[in-house]
Amino acid sequence: MHLANHCHEIGNGIMNVAVDIACRQSERGHAVAMASAGGSYVRLLADHGVGHVDLHQNWREPLTLPRAALGLKALIRSWKPDVVHAHMMTGALLARFVRAGASWRLVTTVHNEWQRSAVLMGVGDRVIAVSAAVAEQMSKRRISISRIDVVRNGPLNSPRRAPDGGDVATLSHPAILTVAGLYARKGIGDLITAFGVLAERHPSAALYIVGDGPDRARFEEQARASGLGGRIHFTGFLADPRSYFRGADIFVLASRSEPFGLVIAEAREAGCAVVGSDVGGIPEVLEGGRAGLLVPPGDPETLGRTLCGLLDDPAALARWRAAAVRELDWLDTRRVADETVQVYQHAIDAYRLRLSGRPAAPGTGHPSPADRPAG
Repeated sequence: MHLANHCHEIGNGIMNVAVDIACRQSERGHAVAMASAGGSYVRLLADHGVGHVDLHQNWREPLTLPRAALGLKALIRSWKPDVVHAHMMTGALLARFVRAGASWRLVTTVHNEWQRSAVLMGVGDRVIAVSAAVAEQMSKRRISISRIDVVRNGPLNSPRRAPDGGDVATLSHPAILTVAGLYARKGIGDLITAFGVLAERHPSAALYIVGDGPDRARFEEQARASGLGGRIHFTGFLADPRSYFRGADIFVLASRSEPFGLVIAEAREAGCAVVGSDVGGIPEVLEGGRAGLLVPPGDPETLGRTLCGLLDDPAALARWRAAAVRELDWLDTRRVADETVQVYQHAIDAYRLRLSGRPAAPGTGHPSPADRPAG
């Protein structure tokens, strides 16, 4: 049973990962349900054999939490899961609160380690980190490394993505693209500044910013003030930005903090040359720099020079585009779902061993991270 605050299709990486895992687990023959306040993904879940149960859980509305706890307890009593998998802090704490001496195991996933509340995900019997970088940060926050499993994210071949006709967005070229929530930590302001570094040298270059968020107006004003507003395009949120990935020459994720970087995997699949901040999980999805260029976070001058270097050298741009699409199997949603089930089994086996009083078998431990990334 997966727990999440909602299941809306709004570009929320946590929700997208949870839906991908649930659908793929159901395809593998597991009985899977999701409890949330509902949303547009409910139909998709049903199409993949995942049951959905309405359960309103929102820490911003504390008066509703006792009712949510009672609802979750009743739901678990009737559904009898082996594992409850919480993807957000509220569900994790509710599950821990109602468990008492029950035999089901609680697994949590740390998606956003940069949030101070992420340490509360340590209530799980097993704690999944979406990158080795997240695992390291959570261990520094006193979650025992012996309880942390690294299951790197991977959005490719997602059940959320219906087959399409391979459409390519009509963009001005060279086209530089980012797909991100419009928050300060995503480095959108740094990218706009970096675009100014290259704009005069490459007068036909255009920047496309796909996404929405609370800081959008500030970034739009920065674009206007730069004098390059006509070449910086804000598209808003797109549920399926694949045509933009296919149409872009370079994809940039300039985040100042980033647990993984799901959009980089999608950009790689589309054959973009990729430039990402050397922070958090981004080096892992770029395989230590084998699949894309890494630049210091919060350094728009270096980012601008790096983009200029690619645009100045078509052969280098072609090499990085080719590097991006090599060996992408490890970024598949099915690998993520299968490794997640291994974590569940580890939690269940450890509990059974504890009940039996027998020591753990030699070599028992959390699943190894995917082999492909460096580091």
